Amino acid sequence: MDLKLDNYSDYYRFKEARFQLVDRLRQRGIRDERILSAMNKIPRELFIDPAFIHQAYEDTALPIDCNQTISQPYTVAFMTQCLNLKEGSKVLEIGTGSGYQATLLYLMGMRVYTVERVYELFLKARNLFEKLGVQAMTKWGDGTLGWKEFAPYDGIIVTAAAPKVPEPLLEQLAINGRLVIPVGDRSYQAMYIITKVGEDQYKQEQENYFKFVPLIGEKGWRNGEFTD
Repeated sequence: MDLKLDNYSDYYRFKEARFQLVDRLRQRGIRDERILSAMNKIPRELFIDPAFIHQAYEDTALPIDCNQTISQPYTVAFMTQCLNLKEGSKVLEIGTGSGYQATLLYLMGMRVYTVERVYELFLKARNLFEKLGVQAMTKWGDGTLGWKEFAPYDGIIVTAAAPKVPEPLLEQLAINGRLVIPVGDRSYQAMYIITKVGEDQYKQEQENYFKFVPLIGEKGWRNGEFTD
């Protein structure tokens, strides 16, 4: 799959920078060439604040609208690799944000569903998807509740930090599906990789520590506190 970039004259301006970023990610241990190939096609500069365009291909998180961030490219690639998805898999993203992660999944051939709670970000990402030809189902709402209408999902990726794993997301996983979610306090989180091995059975792995914006919602942080 490719993006619609006919009207974007600056695409090749950053060609070498994209290539160098992908090479750095490969050196850091990203082994899935599907991820690297897709990232090499995405103009990250379109997903960030124009004031930071000179940093678009640095391996760092950057601010976007509404006090949110676009994740560090390594984090995006690492989480996607942890999902271990096959082409055509149905994947739910919690926290559309800039739309970069959903675009990556789309270019990898996934059926993408994405939920965003901030209306301004929801509209902006949806408009960018339309411009780029990204076929993703979008929803404005509370991501901690998932998107039950289209469950079960082969993979669920959460791009904000949860105080604990939201039960609705576990329930909406398909058997053998994976949930990748940062869990911890507001300072640092461990990355949980949870595989649903039976109707109410899960296998959990834990990876390195990361730092995300908080996951706000009924099953996440509310008014600065966690409410179960």
